Amino acid sequence: MRLSRTTTATALAVLALGGAVAATTPAAAATAAPEAATAPPAPAAAVYNGACGTGYQVVGSTPVGNSGAVFVTWNQSTGKNCAVTVRTTTGAKIRMSVRLEAVGTGTAPVEDSGLYTSYAGPVYVAARGHCVKWSGTIGAASGGDTGHCG
Repeated sequence: MRLSRTTTATALAVLALGGAVAATTPAAAATAAPEAATAPPAPAAAVYNGACGTGYQVVGSTPVGNSGAVFVTWNQSTGKNCAVTVRTTTGAKIRMSVRLEAVGTGTAPVEDSGLYTSYAGPVYVAARGHCVKWSGTIGAASGGDTGHCG
């Protein structure tokens, strides 16, 4: 097959142009469509650390601002509740507290407070047949609730 110079030149021009278009297409597409913005990760939630010991099951929790949570646990065999305030992330020592009270028993609430890196407590009350009231602080944040009647 015999090609003319014009046909050969046209074919080469098309190939060269196609290569240039192909080479610029990804860059053009990348600049034409901006990357989708990703949301920052949600802050980690505080997780119960097992500080109350074996036989205790978590029956409630209350957030302490965005810094952590107070966890309330119950031991069916002993009839005791336990509470611990846990930070979301361990860090430098900060003022923390946890308080637990068996409502209607006439006994004083129990409390632990101090400068801690990860958690305050645990504190225990005998509460079979009574509801408990709990609270905790982490720095300036605080939270609390009443509930779990054992």
